[in-house]
Amino acid sequence: MRVTRKAGALAVGLGMAGTLAACGSSSDGDGGSAGSKTVTLVSHDSWAASKDVVAAFEKSSGYKVRVLEDGDAGQAVNKAVLTKDNPQGDVFFGVDNTLLSRALDNGLFQPYEAKGSDLVRPEYRADQDKHRVTPVDTGDICVNYDKAYFDRHRLTPPTSLDDLTEPRYKDLLVTENAGSSSPGLGFLLGTAARYGDGGWEGYWKKLKANGVKVVDSWEQAYNEEFSGSAGGRKAKGDRPLVVSYASSPPAEVVYADPQPDTAPTGVADGTCFRQVEYAGLLSNAKNPEGGKALLDFLLGRTFQEDMPLNMFVYPVREGAQVPEVFREFGPQAKDPQTMDPARIAENRDQWVKAWTSLVLK
Repeated sequence: MRVTRKAGALAVGLGMAGTLAACGSSSDGDGGSAGSKTVTLVSHDSWAASKDVVAAFEKSSGYKVRVLEDGDAGQAVNKAVLTKDNPQGDVFFGVDNTLLSRALDNGLFQPYEAKGSDLVRPEYRADQDKHRVTPVDTGDICVNYDKAYFDRHRLTPPTSLDDLTEPRYKDLLVTENAGSSSPGLGFLLGTAARYGDGGWEGYWKKLKANGVKVVDSWEQAYNEEFSGSAGGRKAKGDRPLVVSYASSPPAEVVYADPQPDTAPTGVADGTCFRQVEYAGLLSNAKNPEGGKALLDFLLGRTFQEDMPLNMFVYPVREGAQVPEVFREFGPQAKDPQTMDPARIAENRDQWVKAWTSLVLK
């Protein structure tokens, strides 16, 4: 998606403390060739996992984990497609439902049904006939708001997409470019799901007239423009509304020092779009057996329960638990917008092109 969400950003999710890249970069020097005891994971910059969890996998499987982080989700997917004949690794993690068809249509993955796939919640499964991808996590792209700003101005925060076009919220919202950012694209898809083919462009005309600001990336939007994030406060951002994730508030709590009793940011629940993130065994992987073991690990209960406070996303495995702080400050949206991957595949590129012409020009 995704975007870099490192601990230093104190914002949202993926990429918090204890990254796998840091603990799993050791290898046996063969770079992951056939029969290798090194398995290579290619991901976006937001990958993270606890060191002891990764160490347990390495001990039980006999494989050393090597991680290559390759920019944000869109960049990573595009690069993986371009290098599919001679891939950089064995498993790719980080293609979400907004970009899934691009990966599948370009033959990025080979079939493998990971152990535990039958325990994945049905609504998160995809490509079930061929099993080219394994669901790993889910999260909601939503508008976040700076509670202090709205308290100071005695203004009620928005709760819906419709609210964002009202004059009282003029010049308050910052979002990401739908052509270069996963949350930006997810927000666009959410408006298309809500207003339909005949209405989403009109909605964006209203947003533009109401002063929406568009920047290239989530990091820029959240950490530089948004007044409510730790990064935003440091950079003196002046926009109290930002397109981010429903899991941003618990990250603000967990990584604050001292930790506050309540989150300084909130979520406009009626603005959310449900995102699902997948991993897959790369076509032409040099170590397919190691890759299969790694996919089994990603879907295992230990890793699934490790994700919330490392990547600030929800597990997709039935029965996997999330910490209390995550449940309290980062609940999933009650009724998020969703869209069938086939519809995304059919319309994504033309919607982004129309959005670019409408909003950026």
